[in-house]
Amino acid sequence: MLLAVGGSTNAIIHLTAIAGRAGIPISLKRLNELSDSTPVLVNLKPTGANYMEDFFAAGGVGAVLREIKNSLHLDCLTITGETLGERLAADDGWVDHEVVASAAKPIEPVGGLVALFGSLAPKGAILKRSAADEKLFEGEGRAVVFDSLEDMANRIDDPNLDVNPDDYLVLQNAGPFSASCMPEAGYIPIPKKLASKGVKDMVRLSDARMSGTAFGTVILHITPDTASGGPLAFVRNGDRIRLSVKNRAIDLLISPEEFAKRKAAAGPFKPPVPERGYGKLYAQEILGADEGCDFKFLKP
Repeated sequence: MLLAVGGSTNAIIHLTAIAGRAGIPISLKRLNELSDSTPVLVNLKPTGANYMEDFFAAGGVGAVLREIKNSLHLDCLTITGETLGERLAADDGWVDHEVVASAAKPIEPVGGLVALFGSLAPKGAILKRSAADEKLFEGEGRAVVFDSLEDMANRIDDPNLDVNPDDYLVLQNAGPFSASCMPEAGYIPIPKKLASKGVKDMVRLSDARMSGTAFGTVILHITPDTASGGPLAFVRNGDRIRLSVKNRAIDLLISPEEFAKRKAAAGPFKPPVPERGYGKLYAQEILGADEGCDFKFLKP
């Protein structure tokens, strides 16, 4: 359903956490399999023209589920005590195809979300491809690195910032183990010096989250995150990064020797743990994005 709607990247974390509490692992590789076989059916912002209330009036969730019912377990019980198949069969079947497309004529032939893996994201990262510029899906770029939210805020609009339209903007220390606790900061702004020249999109990478209403080629939830010593922590200005949505890959193009040198120089990563209270509980129990950013003690 999430893929067919072209829904939010945040939902991957939520679903992973919910399933995790039931002891069910969610595989990002399985997400890719489903994404390649599930079309986007809803003409909804930020990728379309309509709003959520238009989606509801056009037939809503039921309309989408009927279109993808061949991919669903229709014998699953719903909260009413009926099976999903019974619920869908009892629906009136009306749908406004200006908002909810048919599976035979989808808005996009594949799902809105895709997981990326590689030397920069060994445990995965998420891209909302339905809200991104396809022209940026394959290529390499020079890293322009911001080592914190504060650093980004201070320099992103600096007219002297060394940045070009084909560079890759990188934000560090915004993941679940950081002091900022994974905010919706992954939608890195286009630098003012480029935006003023008409640049609308660039490849942007971080271990942060992003609002589901945002548009752009933004790679999120890079795992392991910076604060836990993931590869993102060792990206430096001028490094080359390769993106291939086709190959589901995001790679940092430095030699193993250089990576090892940087890692050794950094020493062990030990995020600070507050002495008491919720901050201490969070620091001790939080899980990575690949496990839903839930607390360890809430899993079986």
